[in-house]
Amino acid sequence: MLNSDGVRVRLISVRSQAGERLGVIVGDRWATVEDILPGGPRTFGDLLGGPAAAFGRLADAAATASGDPWRPLAEADLLAPVTRPGKIVAIGRNYREHTTEEGVDPPTAPLMFAKWPTSVVGPGADIRWDPALTAQVDYEAELGVVIGRVARHVSAADSLQYVLGYTCLNDVSARDLQFGDGQWVRGKSLDTFCPMGPWIVTADEVPDPQRLAIRCLVDDEVVQDSDTSQMYFSVAEIISYCSRSFTLEPGDVIATGTPGGVGVFRDPPRFLREGERVTVEIDGIGRLENVCRPARVEALT
Repeated sequence: MLNSDGVRVRLISVRSQAGERLGVIVGDRWATVEDILPGGPRTFGDLLGGPAAAFGRLADAAATASGDPWRPLAEADLLAPVTRPGKIVAIGRNYREHTTEEGVDPPTAPLMFAKWPTSVVGPGADIRWDPALTAQVDYEAELGVVIGRVARHVSAADSLQYVLGYTCLNDVSARDLQFGDGQWVRGKSLDTFCPMGPWIVTADEVPDPQRLAIRCLVDDEVVQDSDTSQMYFSVAEIISYCSRSFTLEPGDVIATGTPGGVGVFRDPPRFLREGERVTVEIDGIGRLENVCRPARVEALT
């Protein structure tokens, strides 16, 4: 988000003693919105439900506030920027190299499935699973699109106007469940299987979401390295397609597909293991890191 002087402001959700709070980042400092804008939105949900003018007021307040409210970014206890989306719409097989490695035909329309909101975690959170349930946990670096306005029957030419912003997303997948079930929702929706963050870069800073480099690293190994120009269906086309079938609401998230290089289609397959650090990087958006911690289900509570 750019204020009237061109200062960049990022949106975050943080855990505080008072509960979840909406925050902003300027440079390497952060503050809660309620500390810099009296009467402003306290949570991300409040921001979405408030007047559109709140964005401009928030950007200007973040760029001009000084003194005690600001703290080092390293001290922020970051949550997913959208902690509980109303829905997560995911798009499968949307990159050319991904359909090639899978050996399937290119899609004729966006291939949609859902991830449950309970799968969402933030940056730094553990990716956890029960080894008795799945032994084939895989990574998928994706560009996440956060909807900012109600969208129904919108054209591709107009659909980017309905985007609040963008974030990094990891569509973690239990491949044995995904392919064994014959449909994808369960294998894609285990708790912790949708890391998002670390923040939202608003749409005014991303004039073309189809020109973003995207990578995934497992520890220090680059396992995916591509560009959003390789999508079959652009962000604009996906939003328009979805809106012709159902209403997209503020705070909904669209996971736009993953490039080639996923573990299941490597030779030999390469699945995630205890202690591995998974990083999703998108140029101009940010860097999302999470660590794998499989544990039997009784240890997860």
